[in-house]
Amino acid sequence: MNIEQARFNMIEQQIRPTNVSVPEVLELLGIVKRENFFPAEQISLAFMDTGLPLVAGVVSLSPKLEARIVQEVAAKKTDSVLVIGADSGYLAALLAHQARHVTVMEAIPEVKNLAQSNIAKNGITNIDVQWGDALQSAGFATFDVIVVTGSLESVPESLQAQLNVGGRLFVVVGKAPVMTAQLISRESELFFNTKSLFETSVPTLSQVIPASTFTL
Repeated sequence: MNIEQARFNMIEQQIRPTNVSVPEVLELLGIVKRENFFPAEQISLAFMDTGLPLVAGVVSLSPKLEARIVQEVAAKKTDSVLVIGADSGYLAALLAHQARHVTVMEAIPEVKNLAQSNIAKNGITNIDVQWGDALQSAGFATFDVIVVTGSLESVPESLQAQLNVGGRLFVVVGKAPVMTAQLISRESELFFNTKSLFETSVPTLSQVIPASTFTL
């Protein structure tokens, strides 16, 4: 296959039509090679408008959603970023090219190892991949950008508390089949602004235990 033609088609036919128009983001998709984050047998599929199976039952985000996330959070060279849910490592790699440093938290060891290996193979040095449940073990660290790669039924206050003032949190909220992508901005110590971006549907964040529906 002609990889560069496939990349061009992905950008022009999938990503631009989904309101991704910032030139720096579109350029970044040509710099960070998506095919390098998938095994050889999936390279021909890596540019398609779909998620791909990774390991341990986890499915990657689609290219257009990854691009939209990067555009919405608008990371800067001075920003520290937290990505919750490692995925293939590709989204973290995109953000690392824009930000000062990216911390990735992943609760499934196989996914953590996959992302860490992909990031290392691509020579990206400002990403730290850690094993752990970021929602249950929220520390004292705060970030300028937080991205949650799986859906949540609601946004924990502890997660919002990890945003610096001026920080942005991207999260998909709700239950299948209809979920809403949100951008939560911390305007001050006490005030958060929530903007609904678009409807989508992504798998539940891997480390989340579903709420019980049992009733007496």
